[in-house]
Amino acid sequence: MTRRLNQVQPTSLREAMKLCLDYAREKHNRSVERVSDLMGLKSHWQIYKWQENGRLPSVLIRPFESACGADYVTSFLTHSAGKLAIDIPSGRSASLDDLNQLQAIFSDAFGLLVRFYDQDTGPEEAVSALVTVMENLGWHLSNIPKHDFPELDFKETAR
Repeated sequence: MTRRLNQVQPTSLREAMKLCLDYAREKHNRSVERVSDLMGLKSHWQIYKWQENGRLPSVLIRPFESACGADYVTSFLTHSAGKLAIDIPSGRSASLDDLNQLQAIFSDAFGLLVRFYDQDTGPEEAVSALVTVMENLGWHLSNIPKHDFPELDFKETAR
């Protein structure tokens, strides 16, 4: 099952790009220069320009995310359109760790929801946690029917 290492939901394109670049640096030891090379860009300064003004050309979203190894930009675009995105399940069984992680995510989200209604936390935190829970539950909803005939999992998960 694809599980996100980080449950952060970006609130802007600039933040999404920063999260992708942070992920590339922390998980894959890739600098902005290396990401630029993997994207086939002539200059790494272009990435800094896009991040500064929050404008990433749509034809370069997938190459950027692929070079970084994370899909925060796609996640932001999906959520900003009022949609949820789930990874395509392969039908493989969930491990006990996967289910424990789901329980922890659900508990955290419920706690944030309670704190929001008690006016102890902002709406962004609560919404981010609820989106994460719904996407994780959506994955299980789609995975269960495929469980008897699992697909091969060729994709290396990024998050």
